[in-house]
Amino acid sequence: MARRNGGEPSGWVRNGRRACGVLLAATCAVPLSLAAPAGSALAADDNCSTIQPSVAPVLWAQQLLAAERAWAFTDGTGQTVALLDSGVDANQPQLHGHVSAGFDAVRGSGAANTDCAGTGTQAAGAIAAQRSGTSGIYGVAPGVTIVPVRVTGEPGQDATTPITPTVLARGINWAVSQHVDVLDISVAMGVNDPSVRAAVANAVAAGITVVAAVGDAGDANGGNPTPYPANDPGVIGVGAIGPGGVRWENSEHGDYVDLVAPGAAVPVLQRGSGVVNNDGSTALAAGFVSGAAAVTRARWPKLTAAQISARMLGTATPAAGGQNGPQYGHGIVNPYGAVSDDMVSRAPVPMSAFTPAGPSKAQLARQAAWNHGRRLAILLTAIGLGLLLVVTVTAVGLPRARRRAWRPAYAAPLPTRMESDEPPPPALLFEEPAPGEQPIGR
Repeated sequence: MARRNGGEPSGWVRNGRRACGVLLAATCAVPLSLAAPAGSALAADDNCSTIQPSVAPVLWAQQLLAAERAWAFTDGTGQTVALLDSGVDANQPQLHGHVSAGFDAVRGSGAANTDCAGTGTQAAGAIAAQRSGTSGIYGVAPGVTIVPVRVTGEPGQDATTPITPTVLARGINWAVSQHVDVLDISVAMGVNDPSVRAAVANAVAAGITVVAAVGDAGDANGGNPTPYPANDPGVIGVGAIGPGGVRWENSEHGDYVDLVAPGAAVPVLQRGSGVVNNDGSTALAAGFVSGAAAVTRARWPKLTAAQISARMLGTATPAAGGQNGPQYGHGIVNPYGAVSDDMVSRAPVPMSAFTPAGPSKAQLARQAAWNHGRRLAILLTAIGLGLLLVVTVTAVGLPRARRRAWRPAYAAPLPTRMESDEPPPPALLFEEPAPGEQPIGR
């Protein structure tokens, strides 16, 4: 649900869900866009969003956040969350008993526990929807009380009706006067209006945890302007991610993004009853973060608002784009981590440069002993091998030497017979050789 005043310097952005239908009416000539609840349109008879048939939800947001793990500590009971949006349908079955009368800042008086546009009811469901056997949807902090503050979506208004700084500042100041614990601002503007800035500063000074959607103009067509009050000091700026954990394409991005939460393709409560699918909204993401802020405050009641914010940022789940980046801030809000994790109260102390220590005297002495022992072992091994060789040679050679009476082992060479160069007479061929002589010619 995004609102933008036709590119004029004082234009405002209304963070909300992009819907399949459109709001019917054309009473204002200022070009502005306000998404109605997903899959809805304004009915001609009452000029409010039509209640659509419920859908079977895919509960990826609840599975990702797993807020029920935090309920072992607290479900937010005792906390109040002021929701600045189009009002909240107090008769929605999953919100019944958890919505106060609130305040209609558009008219300046009256309650805001009805919701013509339906967008406030969607955000309220992310905060405090009760578990139901039919829808499966539940909020992060089902024990809180929603204080609706209507700053847009008045019956009779259409999609081009601008949200004025006066109305928004009036709504914030009224919420502060009610001593709420968490302030959820679903709207954003493209300029830093003094009256709104002062109202936000008043809320921060009062110790309220202020959460604001960063806006739905983050694509090329929207221009990604710097959103206010999300960019104001002390405010937790919230962007939206889809089922894959990736930033929703229309979620505005910059150094004002502190946390992200599910905000695209998320099943939401619709006014009246039932569940519809939401195409995308940073306001819905802000609802999840506001619920996390409520359970964190309930769990740690002695912490200041600044400490609550630091705890939520410090326990965030790392996102796909890394930490402390312009698209995901510190990461995905983690209700259970914010409630249960231990954190130090001081900034981490930087480590000094590492200087490796030299060996001690005992280590040097031990190393010297090892070296001496190694050398001695090598020497003794060599001596042992030498002795073994001597013993082996002696054991084998001594008996053989005794058998030969210590004579050389090689036989004496045969005598050489000198023969004449002349051939012998033929008669000698028939003579018998003398003993020891070789026969001639044989």
